[in-house]
Amino acid sequence: MRPMAGRAIRITSRIVFFVCGSLSLLTGAPYAMLRGAELPVQSEWVIFVVVLALLGVFSVAVAVLPRSWIARACKKDRDDERLFSAPLKLLGGFAATFYLVALVAYLAPRRWNLDPQLMFSLCPMYFLKRAFDPPLATILTILAPMNAAVYGSLGLTLGYAWSAFGKRTFS
Repeated sequence: MRPMAGRAIRITSRIVFFVCGSLSLLTGAPYAMLRGAELPVQSEWVIFVVVLALLGVFSVAVAVLPRSWIARACKKDRDDERLFSAPLKLLGGFAATFYLVALVAYLAPRRWNLDPQLMFSLCPMYFLKRAFDPPLATILTILAPMNAAVYGSLGLTLGYAWSAFGKRTFS
């Protein structure tokens, strides 16, 4: 029964990594297309595109690379169940946290005057709220999950970086 659970975690992890990476790449597309035209700070748009692209490419790469390559990079055994489960947990934590951040960004009253630069870094799709006010259903079903996927990719990247470069392992 134990090998079946490990296989389910690996398959689920790879699917989630691919989806989060693809959504990170997709989220960066509006920044690249607008070229900063609608952003309050014109010179900052390149940073968002580069970071989103790097996170997306890394997440997709981890989803499709052979397990032995990932294990070698992380200095772990190929059959170590933490190879996929630990980064998946970090991905889930980041995704849940930043789903809530997207909701707060949407529900925050305009009188709070949230700093656009900070909000762009915490919620990449925040410029949609600034450009037009999408309905709550759109936020709940499209924009907040996209934000969760982007930061899930960040969690995944940090999880594998910690696993590859950290001196101790985490579970």
